[in-house]
Amino acid sequence: MNEITARGVIGKLRQRQTPNRQELAWFAQGLADHTVSDAQAGAFAMAVCLNGLGDVGRVALTIAMRDSGSVMSWKLDGPILDKHSTGGVGDCVSLLLAPALAACGAFVPMISGRGLGHTGGTLDKLESIPGVSTQLSERKFRDVVTKAGCAIVGASASIAPADKRLYAVRDVTSTVESMDLITASILSKKLAGGLDGLVLDVKTGSGAFMKDIDKARGLAEALTITANAAGCRTTAVISDMSQPLAPAMGNALEVAEVMRVLTVSPKGPLVDICAALGGVLLANAKLADDVQFGAEMIVNAIRDGRAAERLAQMIAGMGGPVKFAENWARFLPEATVIREVSAEQSGYITSIDGEALGLAVVAMGGGRFVETDRINPAVGYSDVVCLGTKVSKGYPLAVVHAGRPDQADAAERALRAAITFGSTKPTLPNLIHERIG
Repeated sequence: MNEITARGVIGKLRQRQTPNRQELAWFAQGLADHTVSDAQAGAFAMAVCLNGLGDVGRVALTIAMRDSGSVMSWKLDGPILDKHSTGGVGDCVSLLLAPALAACGAFVPMISGRGLGHTGGTLDKLESIPGVSTQLSERKFRDVVTKAGCAIVGASASIAPADKRLYAVRDVTSTVESMDLITASILSKKLAGGLDGLVLDVKTGSGAFMKDIDKARGLAEALTITANAAGCRTTAVISDMSQPLAPAMGNALEVAEVMRVLTVSPKGPLVDICAALGGVLLANAKLADDVQFGAEMIVNAIRDGRAAERLAQMIAGMGGPVKFAENWARFLPEATVIREVSAEQSGYITSIDGEALGLAVVAMGGGRFVETDRINPAVGYSDVVCLGTKVSKGYPLAVVHAGRPDQADAAERALRAAITFGSTKPTLPNLIHERIG
């Protein structure tokens, strides 16, 4: 048998041949232990981006990247379930869904991420709560999952180290958008969590990365085919991101919206999408007879307060305030400048540029331009108007939360530019477009 080399693997890809499982496993391990150089990693990423891997190669690369580090195993009296979103604005679903699933008998060891581009990150949202740490030791992670039923943490250095290395290379070689590399990156980290079931929330619309539904469908199909072939029962849901999912954008503001849903007003799009995603997971895991019954279980867990209790347990276990669900408003930070923005004309709200609003939050300090940037957790938008709303002059469009008056001015201009008015009420898109897998 010929010796496997990085040069040989890259040469195969350049000639539009798919490396075999052993070759891709060798390359992934080389990424993890730096046997593969940065130049070779970049050449590999570009070759995959240009020529693709196909279904078989994508599955092999995903498994190889998963196995480049630690793969967790669990001995708990319920299924190990998780959810992944491809990212959007006002998307704080994980903070609702994880505790709701825990209240329904599942265990959710969610390995999540930071903000990326115009989209917020679940870890940043959690860390707007005083004392919360999302970087837990494996022992602490297991303890929180066992006691609260869920924990949302960042990936440790031992989880899919090949992905961490390849992701950094992709960022500087213009290969981020490769479907094969996106799939392997997402799933290698998720599958390292030792899951029994996974649901993928693939977003489409103005506030999503995949604005075109055909591209979103292609990604959903690649993800579900790969995850199921890797041994994890997986379904994808394509959901709409034509407007912010929650009427708030910004880390502490989105946490506040989650707590309002959990403790004051358990209704709206956040609950609807949690039901759609959670219903699939509970049905696939045999905790519910079918998807509809699973959705009802999720809604009931939110409405009767069990999900709020689980989230409070998780937050306390991760270093946050005890009984956070009872006193959440007093713990969350507030911005220095809070300003209502009113409509300067009458009409129907016909479109909202979610990406522009997300970038405006980043510009206020609510996200990062570079990895070392510090986040101001208090800034963002709240009370954002919904698509289809009929407004008159002076009607409130949103409330800006900023650190300085000049930032508030810029955020107001961005908001006005992002909202389009029309004379007739628009046809509103369905929240859930389709289910795959």
